[in-house]
Amino acid sequence: MTDSTASLLAKAETLIEALPYLKRYEGRTFVVKYGGHAMGDPALAQDFAEDIVLLKAVGINPVVVHGGGPQIGRMLKALGIESQFVNGLRVTDKATAEVAEMVLSGAINKELVSWIGKAGGKAVGISGKDGALVTARKVEAQKLGKAIEDPDSGEAIVVDLGYVGEPDHIDTSILETLSSAGLIPVIAPIAVGHDGETYNINADTMAGAIAAAIGAARLFLLTDVPGVLDKDKNLLTDLTPADIEALAQDGTISGGMIPKLATCTHAVEAGCEAAVVLDGRVPHAMLLEFFTQRGAGTLIRKA
Repeated sequence: MTDSTASLLAKAETLIEALPYLKRYEGRTFVVKYGGHAMGDPALAQDFAEDIVLLKAVGINPVVVHGGGPQIGRMLKALGIESQFVNGLRVTDKATAEVAEMVLSGAINKELVSWIGKAGGKAVGISGKDGALVTARKVEAQKLGKAIEDPDSGEAIVVDLGYVGEPDHIDTSILETLSSAGLIPVIAPIAVGHDGETYNINADTMAGAIAAAIGAARLFLLTDVPGVLDKDKNLLTDLTPADIEALAQDGTISGGMIPKLATCTHAVEAGCEAAVVLDGRVPHAMLLEFFTQRGAGTLIRKA
């Protein structure tokens, strides 16, 4: 057997391995949160766009939700607007909210639409504002425990995070309309509240809420780590909400992974079939996770 024949056979075997997954999820929806360092790497951005177009081509409906924290930070710095953070969350005043919307709904959203177009797909860039897709509510600082200690009195002071929101209601009809027309929705995490104000929403939170509302087959959170690791830095491939709670209590998971897994837990308990945390820096990681038996990240689903 020649090397070229062996290579062709390997490709054929990959297609055969993927066939059961293609049949099972034809017509279903995948919600993909795109962010992290992959957004700043043109090669990885091209790989991501090709993956999204391939999903659409095989009959799966991808819905993309993107972040853009670093890009917002750079624009604020360029404009001379100082950022204040409380426990990792940016305090968003009116000026910061306007910059966030400009960067997220403008530059990043349209760049991602362009990447998908170059890969042969048809994408439409929107935000939570469009078609009243997402109605936001202001994040309660008390709920998130965003309190700092007064250096003089030692008492806790709750900090108002400003125009930071979370999804309160989602109308999925616009997504269903776009998907049925052969289009790929690309969503910026910006929404209007009941008070008429514009709110910036964490992209993971937005993606999880949309995945739950639409009853997605998968929620993919692309990160800058391989997935959830145990204390020996080995990848944990399958978790349930109960497993996640135990890992948080014993300190195995901490920092930014805790809210990501909270998003996954909420999604799978509210209607999403399963969620996956995986490394967006790995080329075609999403396809490796879904269309092969080997997998590439951490799968979270109900027991």
